Amino acid sequence: MNVTIRESVLSDLSFLEDLEQKCFPKFQQSSRRSLRHSLSSPFQRILIAEVKQKGENISVASAVLNQYSRTLRIFSIAVLPQYMGKGIGESILNYIKNIGDKNGYEKLSLEALKSDTKLINWYTKAGFVKTADLPNYYSDNIDGVRMVLSLSALGDKNAMSNIVVVDNPKKWKLEIEGVRVVSSKKYLSDHEFQSLKNARIFNLSGSYRYQSMGYYVSLLASAREHRAIPNVTTIRDFRNVSIIRTVAQDIDDLLQESLKKVSQCSFSFNIYFGQTIDKNYKQLGQSLYRLFETPIMNVVFNKTDRWVIQKVSPLSMDKIDDTDFNYIQKFAHDYFCKKRFQRHRFNNYKYDLAILVNPNEQNPPSNAEALNNFKEAARKIGFYTEFITKDDYDRLSEFDALFIRETTNVNDYTYHFARTAYAEGLVVIDDPWSILRCSNKIFLEERMRQNKILTPKTWILTRDSLKKKNCDEAFTFPLVLKQPDSAFSLGVTKVNNAEELSVSLNNLFKKSDLIIAQEFLPSDFDWRIGVLDQKPLFACKYFMAKGHWQIMNWEKTGDDSLGDSTTLPIEEVPEAVLKAATKAAGLMGDGLYGVDLKMIDGKVYTIEVNDNPNIDQGIEDLVLKESLYLRIMQSIYNRIEMSRNIDRFVSVKAD
Repeated sequence: MNVTIRESVLSDLSFLEDLEQKCFPKFQQSSRRSLRHSLSSPFQRILIAEVKQKGENISVASAVLNQYSRTLRIFSIAVLPQYMGKGIGESILNYIKNIGDKNGYEKLSLEALKSDTKLINWYTKAGFVKTADLPNYYSDNIDGVRMVLSLSALGDKNAMSNIVVVDNPKKWKLEIEGVRVVSSKKYLSDHEFQSLKNARIFNLSGSYRYQSMGYYVSLLASAREHRAIPNVTTIRDFRNVSIIRTVAQDIDDLLQESLKKVSQCSFSFNIYFGQTIDKNYKQLGQSLYRLFETPIMNVVFNKTDRWVIQKVSPLSMDKIDDTDFNYIQKFAHDYFCKKRFQRHRFNNYKYDLAILVNPNEQNPPSNAEALNNFKEAARKIGFYTEFITKDDYDRLSEFDALFIRETTNVNDYTYHFARTAYAEGLVVIDDPWSILRCSNKIFLEERMRQNKILTPKTWILTRDSLKKKNCDEAFTFPLVLKQPDSAFSLGVTKVNNAEELSVSLNNLFKKSDLIIAQEFLPSDFDWRIGVLDQKPLFACKYFMAKGHWQIMNWEKTGDDSLGDSTTLPIEEVPEAVLKAATKAAGLMGDGLYGVDLKMIDGKVYTIEVNDNPNIDQGIEDLVLKESLYLRIMQSIYNRIEMSRNIDRFVSVKAD
């Protein structure tokens, strides 16, 4: 039968709806609304198959395709019952294969009803391979299977390869679509891997000790711009119990809860590709994997009054019980079949950007409208962009850059994200050293003083030093007291006399051994200068909240809790303010900063330098508008280009 295949048009909607009802059971049918959306979606593509009868083209079948970055997914193929068995489905499938080949897709994928053996056999004969069982995929107790067909037209330089590196591949019987197992020696010495681009290296070598084969696998992976798991930084961190415990502080509550029923004082378990054999420790194992991203590892816990991590050790295959090997195979299969390795995006983006956000944060550094503006600007610059949360720690290696848009703190996961992303070779704003420097006002004060930047008169107080001072003689009240790691003016109080000073310090010393005290400089507003790449980016005047001495009055809610703001063009800002802001930000690094300053009697006082400055739609972007977001995205893009193509940015003048 002569079959013609064409692209769908909106007038095909009624035919498609009728086709769904005649070809699929209720739980598999797409609604008319869903079909209408598919007809207009740039992400989906619908094909219509026609046959000629009595000189007229009759629609008899369709195919719905989802277009991902490297995978063309067959959402459905449907043929009217009276036209089945006439080769129409085969014609459609061959047409889809040609689409995949011509457009450089890596593979075709699909899901099918597990009980439909006839359909599965049909796809198998066409070259598809079953890669995963999908329990309850369609609904409760209705399972599916995933099937994949590799396409020969894939160019190796464009594909993301998943490579498992082990000492002896013969002992590793892993058969997963898109995953290759090679020896440590082969990866280190073979020219194929020296020139390979876009690869993830899962390092399961026998040893990670310094200068061992396993160490060099991760080290050279980094040099080749491959994504090594574990990377050299993680391997080094394994040796330091202090670092391990610091990194794990964020999951301490989960640790205590998970192990509360363990009676012995020492306990351990293995984590295989983020999973544990004992389901009681599933959540703890997943959290530890996110912190210490290593394919196979052992964690030892000790208890005195509380459970603590004693040791985290990566494991090689020869250190694992034979009884665990079947679990490892299953966990590895689950791991590599996750959608994380098949991100849904188009082919025209050069780099991948992750924006870290906290949907539950009450005072985020960017409002929802600004976040959407960042995403749109990133698209125009050339980024595929995803908003990620703290639960996506183990996905960092999938991206080329990380942009943090939630409040940062050196003692929580935002710092761990920045640190890990930087170690993975990602461009990071805010970078970990900026978070370290800006998050502690003790460091800021010392940095400003050493570089002769004018600040309010400042004292660093300890319990002992305070006892030696006569407060009325040592200080001029009122004073502003600051907890060293305070953010958004939280942890900042004003005291008017020695009695108030004593009460406030008693509370603040419960959290920190050092407290900042500064002279109070009253003003109607503070300057905020945004600085990027050591150049002024935006300028705002933040006015004090009504009847309050700070911009934000945390004791109130509603409109009166926040002062007004005015955004100005950079050229209208006093030169002295811009000069002080640029110099102060330069002492922190070359990232994105918000410098707070006061100008009083012609003198400019630097109050503090903030990483992760506020950028909200309707405030900081009022002057530059879209250009503000584009400049930040362009900076991130340029940093990636410079790190990977440094020769483009370095010019040598001939003599």
